[in-house]
Amino acid sequence: MRPEDDMSAIIAIYDRQGNPAITEQGDAMMRALSRFPADDEQTWKDRPGVFLGCRAQWITPESVGERNPLHDPERGLTVVADAILDNREELCDALGIEAARRKNATDPELLLLAYDAWGTEMAERLVGDFAFAIWDDRRRRLYAARDFSGARTLYFARDPAVGTVWLCTIMKPLRSLPHLSGSLNRQWIAEFLALPYSLDSVDGQHTVYEGIWQIPPAHYLVADAEGRLETRAYCRIEEPREKLRLKSDAEYEEALRDVLGKAVKARLRTHRAVGAHLSGGLDSGTVATFAARELRSRGKSLHTFSYVPVPDFTDWTPRSRIADERPYITAVVKHAGNIVPDYCDFPDASPYSVIDEWLDVLEMPYKFYENSFWILGIFERAAERSIAVILSGQRGNWTISWGPALDYQSLLLKRLRIVRFCRELNAYAHRIGTGRKQVLRTVLRKAAGVGQESRQPLASPELLEETGVVERLKRSGLSADRRLDAYQVRMRMFRNESFWNLHGTCSTKLSLRHAVWDRDPTNDLRVVRFCLSVPEDQFVRDGIGRSLISRVTEGHLPDNVRLNLKVRGAQGADGVHRMKAAWPMFVREAQEMVDDKRMNAFLNLESLRSSLLKVRDEPKPEYAYDHDFRSLMHGLIFRRFVRLQERR
Repeated sequence: MRPEDDMSAIIAIYDRQGNPAITEQGDAMMRALSRFPADDEQTWKDRPGVFLGCRAQWITPESVGERNPLHDPERGLTVVADAILDNREELCDALGIEAARRKNATDPELLLLAYDAWGTEMAERLVGDFAFAIWDDRRRRLYAARDFSGARTLYFARDPAVGTVWLCTIMKPLRSLPHLSGSLNRQWIAEFLALPYSLDSVDGQHTVYEGIWQIPPAHYLVADAEGRLETRAYCRIEEPREKLRLKSDAEYEEALRDVLGKAVKARLRTHRAVGAHLSGGLDSGTVATFAARELRSRGKSLHTFSYVPVPDFTDWTPRSRIADERPYITAVVKHAGNIVPDYCDFPDASPYSVIDEWLDVLEMPYKFYENSFWILGIFERAAERSIAVILSGQRGNWTISWGPALDYQSLLLKRLRIVRFCRELNAYAHRIGTGRKQVLRTVLRKAAGVGQESRQPLASPELLEETGVVERLKRSGLSADRRLDAYQVRMRMFRNESFWNLHGTCSTKLSLRHAVWDRDPTNDLRVVRFCLSVPEDQFVRDGIGRSLISRVTEGHLPDNVRLNLKVRGAQGADGVHRMKAAWPMFVREAQEMVDDKRMNAFLNLESLRSSLLKVRDEPKPEYAYDHDFRSLMHGLIFRRFVRLQERR
């Protein structure tokens, strides 16, 4: 791997007593980051007790040769940044930067100028993926912030006895601090094991380690000379009370086309090659076609990476799902043009084979084993192709392609809009070729909140009782026994920063290892706010869910993708099939787990024993999404993590 192929990592230390030993600590933290090669390494230490450092990756044209940390003696400000800003023109306009300076202005420079102009309120004016820290010498305070969706990580620790604060992109350098015990955070673990989703905790500030926190998404941190430390939200994502009212469908379509086009264009800002995740769905296809068209005007091609099952896999999924999306992917590639496709089956990889690697990458346990092997493989493949930025449409289901037809019908029914409800129900039934009574039964169950299956929690009863996590999940609206419709889930997701943490943790730490920034135009703050402002009847129209993006992409996407209502991709459906050769090893490790008395402190071993009895005999492909297999995989991953900590 070339030196320029790795990611920026930053540190910041502030000791209000001016302890010169901070320099030694800063140097030690920088050495801990040396496992990640970089284009450049710089540190800044002006007065005793303040240390900033960066191992920088030059992703954008402006970043090549930049100073990071950047010190401005005139303003008494120093910034260290892991950031790509996407609203540079708007910032330059607001800051009064002359045209001649704009092209070469670095993102750290813009951050410093923004802080000088707007102080701690600066973060709310930024659009992009960022984590940064600014030392304000005149006010004797350290200011740090993380973007609204937490696309870049920034962890911190504090010694309350002396008021020292340490910040870092990853947790490992912080774990070596002398005042920390290295203990695992049992509250975090209880929430991680009890939550029914891929979420790690209720509180976006907590981590798996005692004494190590993270700045939550959409928050900033201030540490001052009096020893005070405060984290505060600077941005809230809310559905506006008054929806956007335009004159025609065409105006809504043009408005989305414009805001999404700008978001895609901004994320193509690199002097190296650009890639994109491409499945057979609307979101990734839309992002890829917009990007391919823009790159053609620049004389560059888009490299796409698509997961496909191994050749000997037989699709077991129901008729409404499809494991191999190649026909749809190929149609997008041919229709869009200017795309260099790569179909990735990774025959030697499985959810089981990559556990240790993911634990090393993430520094914490995880739950997304279904897609783990191909996500890792695509990042490795992209790095081999010298890709600097890989686009995704991960947030698209909640933004550009929003519009779940059945949930919309349920909403109409609950609002007693009977005429519109009947029209949408009839149109939907006709389009998918099924009876109205069958659709009506489904809608009635959704409206009544029926259908949530009760499951045994993965956490042990003792841990649940000790931490009070069951009541905590209920208060936060995250309990597994609460059935929510898609509209409720959507707003809960945008309001709760813990929903955002996982993606940011994965993308940041994969970029550290594989040199590829994962950038999602469907998660652009401007796109999010626009989509939340659009009336529901633009998203669902005449029985067609995701109607707005389907209309916007006419001519951009082939009709079999754009108007597909009958099948969805089932990525990772061959996960258990891939584990056939390793199944005896998997069963043996699972047996060791349920026999490990130390795990009683964390896991519901009785429930896991029942799950093991069900699946141990043979690796049936349909176990890929089975609850019992899922519980065993989650338990194994967690136990491996705990054992790694014991060895350290």
